Amino acid sequence: MADLCNLPRMVAIGGPTATGKTALSVALAKEFGGEVINADSMQIYRGLDIGTAKPTAEERQGIPHHLMDFLPPEAPYSVADFTAAAAPLIEQLNSAGKLPIVTGGTGLYITSLMKGTAFAPEKTDPAIRARLQTEADEQGSAALYARLQQIDPAYAEKLHPNNLPRVIRALELFEATGRRMSEQQRAALAAEPPYRSLCICLTCRDRAELYRRIDRRVDSMLQNGVLEEAKLVYDNREIYRTAAQAIGYKEFFPYFAGEMPLNDCTNRLKQATRNYAKRQLTWFRHQADGVWLYVDEEPPARRAAELVRQFLQN
Repeated sequence: MADLCNLPRMVAIGGPTATGKTALSVALAKEFGGEVINADSMQIYRGLDIGTAKPTAEERQGIPHHLMDFLPPEAPYSVADFTAAAAPLIEQLNSAGKLPIVTGGTGLYITSLMKGTAFAPEKTDPAIRARLQTEADEQGSAALYARLQQIDPAYAEKLHPNNLPRVIRALELFEATGRRMSEQQRAALAAEPPYRSLCICLTCRDRAELYRRIDRRVDSMLQNGVLEEAKLVYDNREIYRTAAQAIGYKEFFPYFAGEMPLNDCTNRLKQATRNYAKRQLTWFRHQADGVWLYVDEEPPARRAAELVRQFLQN
């Protein structure tokens, strides 16, 4: 068994959207000499700032943020890409005496990194993927999700039916190799974790307060110009495949198509974000060995700093 004292250290900050993960990560980075590694699957894209709630330069307060704002919106990106990029960063920061603070709401990214999930090189077949995408366009994503339920019910149960990129990837894997995604994920688990890690998860004790925070965030996004970003994604939806599926953009597509008033689209976005927050809560509660802090009871910075201090001293 590996000596935990000799493993690289990392702190992860997860939890649902609109709970203040960015502010906490910056505060901890300033106190403990850390740098942030982004674990949000949409904040990687350049030019998509408001709809992804990407922290501004002012909010980052001079703290380096890695794996953020570095890809064009048409580029695909997977959890395997994330772990392959984050692992050497964690090593480099540890070697430099810096504390890596992995922050974001994409639970799959954080837990795969903490557990040391080993992703085999992906064998992709562009022809199969293109055909599946065409089928989704013609038949709807529900048809492909139903097919995945038949082929790999264990993996389908983990996915939201509208998570079309992952549904297509799982179907593509099965067609190209005969392997089910659930089997591949089980085989990928490391025997021992590669890091000594502390996972802090933020949420609200009162679910209604979480939803109020989400509503305020959506209203702020509209004031800050999210419609312009959403129109960019809408106009380029054939090549911005990932962004076109992202919460924060696709809800406005009926408005641009003249099919729904803006207020109705805004309410749809608020509801979609609340539903996403519930899925984030479920993921982190089942996957991550996390310490939960409730931001509606007290500001989390003091308790989080105590946890990090104890973690670094042990």
